[in-house]
Amino acid sequence: MKTPRLGERLVALIGVALVLFSPPLILIADRPAANGLSWLALYLFVAWALVIALAAWLLEYRHDPAGGHDDTSRRPATRADEMSEPPSRGSQ
Repeated sequence: MKTPRLGERLVALIGVALVLFSPPLILIADRPAANGLSWLALYLFVAWALVIALAAWLLEYRHDPAGGHDDTSRRPATRADEMSEPPSRGSQ
């Protein structure tokens, strides 16, 4: 895990998702509007997008142990980053 509290945050995210998709809230969104259309599809789309966005933020955000934000961790690692020395040229 990237941070010690990541597991706790993911459990909290599951709790939020369970509340958002619980039948009482879905039934509130399922009531027809004045023009006869249901808000259910919009509610489900927004709730699902919120859960996905929060999960992505939790899993991608990295915190520097020194207390600041580590902006370099946002850059994808390359093969050159993993190598400590440049490759040596073999004898030809």
